[in-house]
Amino acid sequence: MKAEQVTEKILSEARQEAERILDEARRQVQARQEAFERESAAFEQETEQLARRSAEDKQARMLAAARMELRKKILAAKRELLDEVFEKAYQRLNRQEDGAYLELMGRLLMQAVVTGDEEVVVGRNETRINQDFLKQINKRLGPGYKGNLRLSSERADLDGGFLLRRGKVQVNCSLKVLLEQIRERIEMELAEKLFGN
Repeated sequence: MKAEQVTEKILSEARQEAERILDEARRQVQARQEAFERESAAFEQETEQLARRSAEDKQARMLAAARMELRKKILAAKRELLDEVFEKAYQRLNRQEDGAYLELMGRLLMQAVVTGDEEVVVGRNETRINQDFLKQINKRLGPGYKGNLRLSSERADLDGGFLLRRGKVQVNCSLKVLLEQIRERIEMELAEKLFGN
């Protein structure tokens, strides 16, 4: 074989080898591109699912927050209504006619008195609970009591009702305290009647 033929044969084999390498490279590029497209599609699908779940979670959180806020507003409205009911009851008690007011104060005094020797402190503007009224109560106390209830010269910051004082012991029978005690006892029942469940 001549040198020229040898060279041509080598070149031909080199071209074939180059073509084979190139084909192999093309196949690898094609395979990688297909793999990339598959991964890209899977990633895109996963991203869409995450975005959808995130949107659903966000929507659920917003809905839960809105429901909680609504519940708070409803509770506040109910609380305001109950406050209004008890405030009106207080105003009604405090503005009763003298007879009804003194009847109530008399019953409170009869229940609160321990010895009949207590001092009665009334509010600064109280005019209905006076010494004459206490004389009547002293007569009603009966045996076992000293019958010496007396009106204190001291005035308290009360708007209806009185304080009953014996030594260092003091019982608050003001209308505010009376209403607070009643409220504690009946508020749940009243709320159920007013608002149902």
